[in-house]
Amino acid sequence: MKHEPLSPPAPPAPDTTRRLVRGWRLVRDGLPSFGRYRRYALTLGPSLAVIWALAALYVVATPPRYTSRMTFILPGTGVGGSINVETIGQATTTTASPFSGSTLSPTESYKRLLAADVTLRAAARLAGDDPFAFPKPVVTLTDQTNLIEVTLSGHTAAKAHARAEALRRAFLAGLDALRQDEAATREANDRRQIAALQGKARDAQQRVLAFQGRTGLVSLDQFNSRISALDTLRDRERVARTTQRAQAATTSQLSGALQIGPAEARRAMILKADPLFRSLLDRYAEVATTATDKGSVLGPQHATVEELDARKSGVRDALIARGRALTGLDGRTLMTFADLSVSDGRERLFEALVSRLGDSAGARAATAEIRAQIGQQNAETTALAGTAAQLADLVREQRVAEAVFSSALARLDTNKADPFASYPLVQTLEAPSLPIKPSSPSLLLALAGAIGASVLLIVGFLLLWLRQPIIQRLLPNA
Repeated sequence: MKHEPLSPPAPPAPDTTRRLVRGWRLVRDGLPSFGRYRRYALTLGPSLAVIWALAALYVVATPPRYTSRMTFILPGTGVGGSINVETIGQATTTTASPFSGSTLSPTESYKRLLAADVTLRAAARLAGDDPFAFPKPVVTLTDQTNLIEVTLSGHTAAKAHARAEALRRAFLAGLDALRQDEAATREANDRRQIAALQGKARDAQQRVLAFQGRTGLVSLDQFNSRISALDTLRDRERVARTTQRAQAATTSQLSGALQIGPAEARRAMILKADPLFRSLLDRYAEVATTATDKGSVLGPQHATVEELDARKSGVRDALIARGRALTGLDGRTLMTFADLSVSDGRERLFEALVSRLGDSAGARAATAEIRAQIGQQNAETTALAGTAAQLADLVREQRVAEAVFSSALARLDTNKADPFASYPLVQTLEAPSLPIKPSSPSLLLALAGAIGASVLLIVGFLLLWLRQPIIQRLLPNA
């Protein structure tokens, strides 16, 4: 007998029957009996009715409220300025960015100021509201921005807009008041400091004036001019010394050429200046010339020559007597000057010698005077050196005091130039809006709340209905 091969068994069909049975048992055992439906309906119905009644009451009975919005913005850059006053000093003012610090945020400060009681009371006065009934604004700061969003509500759209505008004006006025108070406080402090600095500058100036009056040294330029004058005198002394040496050399050369000294040259000029001696000298020269001429022709023994010699001796004796009376020289020395009338060249040499002697004497006197002045100037300059050093110190203290005082004055003016140093500038990015529709009551919000509450209530009742099967599955041996 031939057997056919057995085919592989078919895969078991899904046990859908058991699942349906388990589901039916869950519903059958979990659902309450038909008599309990009425109790659940009587319990669930009033609860849902209360929820929807409250939602309807919120929509119908709640008075409408309108919300006005506005937005402020804070610029985030700092400013700076510098003033240079020639020969006085410099004043520099720099305002850093209000957002440069990590521990201080101006937006947080302004948020607190917007909700401050003083701001709300001022806004209530501007809006004509009761200060205690003025609503507190909702201030929102947008992350990573310098924006401040403010919302304020009212019973009407115009009221909400008026309140928001009043809050904006009160906020900006409060900032201005804070800035003015800060400026006044700083200015009062600066003026006290300036008064102290002015007193120091005045004391320094008084010390300088007293020192100048006591010492006679008015300025350092006066001391420097004395140094320059001393240098000029030394230059003049070198020139005078050179001139004196040149005059001495010329005098020595003329004295050697004439073979007389300076004293004899002066006596010769005295004799030349005397009319009587000059006349006797001319007569002596004339008689001596005639005697010489006659002697060469007639001979020394001729009567005419002897007469001329006698006349020559008489004139010579008179000449010597007159010269001795004028100069005190002896006859031999006096006769050496006899050629003053017969030799123009020698006469000019005598005049040149006497002139050089005068120039040399003048050069010596000038040199001596300049040296005396140099000595006096050296003594005075040495005495004034310490005085000039003290004056320099006093002048330096005065200049420093004046520079600090002037810089403080300039800083006082530059501090007034930027009123936003401590309280940064704030601008209205969006003016208070005039709402078109009320923000509350909101029908969508009421529906969402009622639906959510209804769902939660129904879920709670479902858990109550299915509590027994759940407890049996969790605690099968209970």
